[in-house]
Amino acid sequence: MALESILAKAHSEGRAAFIPYLMAGDPDIATTEAMMAALTAAGADVIELGIPYGDPLADGPSIAAAGQRALAGGTGIADVISLAARSRQSGGAPVILFTYFNPVYQYGLDAFAHDAAAAGVAGAIVPDIALEESEELRAALNAQGIDMPLLVAPSTPRDRAKCIAEASGGFVYVVSRLGVTGAGSAPDFTPLHAQMAMLRGVTNKPLAVGFGISRPEHVREVASLADGFIVGSALIAAYSGKTGEAAASGLRAFTKPLVLAASSR
Repeated sequence: MALESILAKAHSEGRAAFIPYLMAGDPDIATTEAMMAALTAAGADVIELGIPYGDPLADGPSIAAAGQRALAGGTGIADVISLAARSRQSGGAPVILFTYFNPVYQYGLDAFAHDAAAAGVAGAIVPDIALEESEELRAALNAQGIDMPLLVAPSTPRDRAKCIAEASGGFVYVVSRLGVTGAGSAPDFTPLHAQMAMLRGVTNKPLAVGFGISRPEHVREVASLADGFIVGSALIAAYSGKTGEAAASGLRAFTKPLVLAASSR
């Protein structure tokens, strides 16, 4: 199912879509696979699956450290694509690959798009590629039926936000604050309200908010504005130090109140 349809379905049910983020291979592939199954059972609409990379410009300390652990364990891009395929084959939630441009370039744009599509991947997010430089990658992904959501920052002017939204596939990824990801401080909802109103004025595409969302009260606020919400760093903290079923159980317990909060819009 296309990402836009997934978020539209959640909206029709009176809730914001839950999009959790996991770093593939942290602490190991088997644990990531177990956590993906747990998140699907907990109500995840889409799972963002990070491909570990050594220079993650948009990642805060928690996700960057998770990436380093995954790299130390030998997790590569092909391993992540294979993991996505197994998850989808076992009935897991649709997957968005979160990566950076250099790994995709080294893998080959067309090869990446082809292999991701063969694995049943629904989308790919590449935060370090500018709109003006993204056309070739977007074309390769679109040819394989894969959406490429693009990011809009709080500082993005209206005219540029409109251009980004027009090119964005599946949904528009709304960055709630300047800086990197992380659960250390809450989003500042005052400018977020203005940012969302501006975006609603330039696009009809679904809007999903990420960066800094970690508690049910954050979800309730975002769910009143957005079609989806993305949680990453807080999930990594929830399974920290655990493996296998213990990690999966930690995520189930942590995500239950978030999912309930998303339905109280």
